Amino acid sequence: MFEIRVICAPTEAPEIAKALSQTFTTGAVRQHPTRDGDRVRLYVTAEQQPNHWPAPETAYATAPSIISEIGWTYRGARDCLHGVQVREFWLRKAAVLDRIALTDDDPTGGDAGSLAVAAARRLMEIDYAAGLGPSGYVDGPYAPGHPDSIREPRGYVRQEYAMWNRHS
Repeated sequence: MFEIRVICAPTEAPEIAKALSQTFTTGAVRQHPTRDGDRVRLYVTAEQQPNHWPAPETAYATAPSIISEIGWTYRGARDCLHGVQVREFWLRKAAVLDRIALTDDDPTGGDAGSLAVAAARRLMEIDYAAGLGPSGYVDGPYAPGHPDSIREPRGYVRQEYAMWNRHS
C-alpha cells in the first residue's frame, strides 16, 4: 500500500480521482487547498490492482501446438484476402507470439516479448475500431481501451484467446 499526492486545479480533481481509481485500488480521496489557494492537494491511499488476466496455462490449455499455430498464421497471412477474418488472424498471431515469448529467457523485455506486445496492440486497435464491447465476446471483463488492457496488452490477448477458444 502507498499514498499518492497530486496537486492540481480544483476543476481537474474529479477526473484525476476517477483515473486513479481505474488504475489502482484506492481509498477515499482527501482534498485540501494549497497554501496559495489556487490549487488543491489530493491525497489517496492506493495499492496495485490484482492481476485479473487468465494465466497462460489456462488461456492456452487447449490451443494447438506452437508449430501448428505458426503454420496457421503463415497460411492466414497468405490467405487474408480470401476469407480469413482479420481479427482471428491477429488474435491467433498475438497468442502464438505470447506463447513463444513465455519460453524466452526474458519473456517481457526480449525480442519475442516485444513482438508479442506489438501484435497484442494491433489486436486491441482492431477491437477498439470495431467498437467491441467489454471484449470481443459478451462475457469479457476488459475492453481494449481499459487502462488494464493498455497497461498489459498480452493479458488482453489471453483474455480474448480464452473466450475465442471457448466459442469456436
